[in-house]
Amino acid sequence: MQGVLPNILAEKILRIGPKALSQPLALIPFSLKADLLKRILGLMLAEQAADDELDFLLDRWVAINIEDLGLTFEVSYDGHWLVRPLQSAEVTFKSNSKALLLIAAAKEDPDTLFFQRKLSIEGDTELGLEIKNLLLGVEFDSMPTVISAAITKLAEALQSLQRKAEPKMA
Repeated sequence: MQGVLPNILAEKILRIGPKALSQPLALIPFSLKADLLKRILGLMLAEQAADDELDFLLDRWVAINIEDLGLTFEVSYDGHWLVRPLQSAEVTFKSNSKALLLIAAAKEDPDTLFFQRKLSIEGDTELGLEIKNLLLGVEFDSMPTVISAAITKLAEALQSLQRKAEPKMA
């Protein structure tokens, strides 16, 4: 009985957490969210930008749909990051916040999540593979400490909650 309460609590946090975040997130104007996304992308992919590894995104748009947060946007790169509401992306990555956090923290491989149907990629397959390979090539340690530490702590907390929410085998 001791382990049941933490398991139930962990499961509720995992289920309710994204819903609780989605409501205030919906109230934030898109322009503010776009500015934050541009900054995050700029920090996370600064090394790739400096090495001209983002040229394949010139005049191409990639949609990100974070289903449980109700957040959908498109990104492109032309020397600086562009973020806009959903319009006409060539490829769409769709997942929930938990899976995307684990990918960002290099705790989960996008291929694994794709085959577990926790990540879907629709549209231009070639562009989708280039994006996936770009993400796999990101050196997590090269990110600014504040970002890598925050992502790591969030991912570890998520994994801990997931372990607690799993039914225990007798």
